[in-house]
Amino acid sequence: MTTLLYTEVEEELRAAVRDLLADACPHSAVLARIESAAPYDGDLWKALARDIGAAGLLVPEELGGAGASAREAAVVLEELGRAVAPVPFLTSAVVATRALLAARTAGPGEVVDDLLRRLASGEATAALAVSFAASPYRRAGAEVTYEPADGDAAVVSGRVAGVAGGEIADVLLVPARLPEREESALIAVETGERGAEITPVTSLDLTRPVAMVSLGSARGRIVARGVGADAGGSIVGEALRFGAGLLASEQLGLAEWCLAATVAYVKERRQFARPVGSFQAVKHRLADLWLEIGGARAAARNAAGALAAGALAAGDPGTAVPVAVPVPVAVAVAQAHCADVAVHAAEECVQLHGGIGMTWEHPAHLYLKRAKADQIAFGAPGEHRAALAGLMDVPAPV
Repeated sequence: MTTLLYTEVEEELRAAVRDLLADACPHSAVLARIESAAPYDGDLWKALARDIGAAGLLVPEELGGAGASAREAAVVLEELGRAVAPVPFLTSAVVATRALLAARTAGPGEVVDDLLRRLASGEATAALAVSFAASPYRRAGAEVTYEPADGDAAVVSGRVAGVAGGEIADVLLVPARLPEREESALIAVETGERGAEITPVTSLDLTRPVAMVSLGSARGRIVARGVGADAGGSIVGEALRFGAGLLASEQLGLAEWCLAATVAYVKERRQFARPVGSFQAVKHRLADLWLEIGGARAAARNAAGALAAGALAAGDPGTAVPVAVPVPVAVAVAQAHCADVAVHAAEECVQLHGGIGMTWEHPAHLYLKRAKADQIAFGAPGEHRAALAGLMDVPAPV
């Protein structure tokens, strides 16, 4: 049975990531970076990718990765959420890597293995070229078409809006379809290719920019064929579901920081000769938030455990892996709950910090914007609740 508790290895990984972020990613540095032309922190990403091995966490050992599971990736995301770190871990090391691993399971090939080696080494980053708001329950990737060329080559044309991680990616994994046909493919396009244009657009979350991807007859390599674009078992749907399940851990870390920072502040801030935290109304609000975060922790850990067990079973179909809750159910529960909890925690953080919480110099607004952007990523909470109702065969909420 999957346990929700953290293992010793996971705690050691957490300590390593937290120590690095404390040294290299203080809030002052994040606040300064979002006002610059380079919101992503390349030096921090190199340290995470190469020194800690975060870039190849999910990549098999034979391809230069750590061969870890979704549980370890979830711990890293908790810490990155706690620090609102401007690095492409979610988009490259989780979602794009998961798409490549699913493609490798469907049919191993040199293109996939080569890309996974590059990602694991930290030499390159990748992004799945779908909108950050794309859902595992809705069709994605219909905007782009391709024409086969020599061998595994293809020529890709189309536009995709709101691609998270696209601005910094070296490789775009583009879901595309043949014109007037149902056949689809996942195509790797180098961002330096002629015809590939990445245009940054204004993003609510300044620590995770999004971009418009325009492909005008750009050449790429076919990673997998018949990938589909809907939820049911397709490579794209699998990657989006995996991202949604682990995004809950980022939302958990974000909410935990907001609660801890707010509790510390109301203990020190005084009004009417008393600490603000001594007032009953404030106590009740924080107590309610603490309970919500406890539920979010259980939901996020359950999703990570289910994804880890599901990936193990997919990699070795003969392996009997005990899964307490099916992966789609665990992911839907996690996102339906954690997305709203993160937003609530960030709102309380801003409000209970009073005037200082409204200033640009305080990091509270970074957490609120990250929480709101995460809330619509990989499916809004309402979509996950509706999907959960269908999975459990109960009436959907109106």
